[in-house]
Amino acid sequence: MPTPQTQIPTKIAYQGFFATPVAITHLPDARELNIALKALILERSMSIASTDHSNRGGWQSTWDFHEWGGSAGNVIIAVARKAASRLTCSRTGETVSPNWKLNSWANVNRRDNGNEFHIHPGCLWSGTYYVDDGGTGDDLTLGGEFEIQDPRGPATIMYAPSLAPKVPGGLSTGASELIRARAGMMVLFPAWLSHSVRPYHGDGVRISIAFNLGP
Repeated sequence: MPTPQTQIPTKIAYQGFFATPVAITHLPDARELNIALKALILERSMSIASTDHSNRGGWQSTWDFHEWGGSAGNVIIAVARKAASRLTCSRTGETVSPNWKLNSWANVNRRDNGNEFHIHPGCLWSGTYYVDDGGTGDDLTLGGEFEIQDPRGPATIMYAPSLAPKVPGGLSTGASELIRARAGMMVLFPAWLSHSVRPYHGDGVRISIAFNLGP
């Protein structure tokens, strides 16, 4: 007769169902590209009034950056389109080449500027390219992190705030994850994923280009 101890499984197979894809890539040799983009965006921010969406302070352009971003902007848009295509397939797993519909805009944030939590309805992928991180890539005290909320909601952390699943990514269950911006970095994520930008505490300037892609 086996004892209760011998019936306890020693191995547990873990599978991460319903994953939320968040992709990060870095443009190689982006320095000259970013210099051109920074000059262009700062010049426009001084002559065109800011729009008002999720931004808390700072400057946000109209959603037509792809029309006035010049050759440097075209590089960013091309990378975004290519990355979104690589992240997308048919329901049967086959490679597809979507004809992406796009809108895009530039952001300029200074001290205490950020973005409230929001989503981007009406598209498939959203993303951000960082032209200038304002020093946040090297100094953790400057804030400005890109924050994404657990799409499953806060129920788990409300019920048992001291416990979490012992699996990769489990410690943020019901809470959020932070991504620290670096110049030359691009982040792509599902447009339905709630996200924000934490306030920036530096004396520099943070510049980014955001975009939405839908078929």
